Amino acid sequence: MIDVAFLGTDVRPAGTAVVIDVLRATSTITYALASGYERVLVAGSIDAASALRTSERVMAGEVGCARAPGFDLGNSPAETRPPRGLELVLATTNGAPAIVAAAAVADEVLVASLLNLGAVCEQLAGSADVLLIAAGTDGRVSLEDVYLAGRISAALDGERSDAARIAEALAASYASPFEALAASGGSIGLRREGLESDIEFCAQESIVDAVGRLTAMVDGAAVLTAAEVAAAAAADGQADL
Repeated sequence: MIDVAFLGTDVRPAGTAVVIDVLRATSTITYALASGYERVLVAGSIDAASALRTSERVMAGEVGCARAPGFDLGNSPAETRPPRGLELVLATTNGAPAIVAAAAVADEVLVASLLNLGAVCEQLAGSADVLLIAAGTDGRVSLEDVYLAGRISAALDGERSDAARIAEALAASYASPFEALAASGGSIGLRREGLESDIEFCAQESIVDAVGRLTAMVDGAAVLTAAEVAAAAAADGQADL
């Protein structure tokens, strides 16, 4: 069964849960792993991220879309290339709780973005039970997250829930990823902060092959590393980077 949860709190047990927070957490996680970070530690708040600070870790976080005071990076995917260390700590209010909730009920947890859409679909090929989790924003459904859930669902073989069909219909109503992201409420704050370029960046499709997989929980933070992908996909992704 391919199913969609429209909010990060609406999870169910599943063989594979795929967490989606397009603007911008899962896009940043994906690009950080593709850029060379070995691990991304996703914390649920600025304070939780600060507690994970060490001299070896690179700190990334946002407050109202802008870079958090005292942090090395904001939440812009492009800032993670080139990597400044082996571990990135990322503070996020929506993606992190969704990842933790998924970890409690799913056998495997992956993160998806448009940046790695092709690699995610390849990773999910043949999976019997997939739950696509649209993280949402502050407890509200996010258009861009449901859009990507619909794109992934449409690319997979298997029985679909009504929720998956709804997501597919929404995705099909937009001519391009950028159109969907630009129309979303999540883009408003980015424009306010002069971060329009992040909307365009996150709308790029299948430019990297890295697929983040939850491997551990450390001090309340979700630790993600890059899942292995097929050799052909890896070669295509490296050519794009």
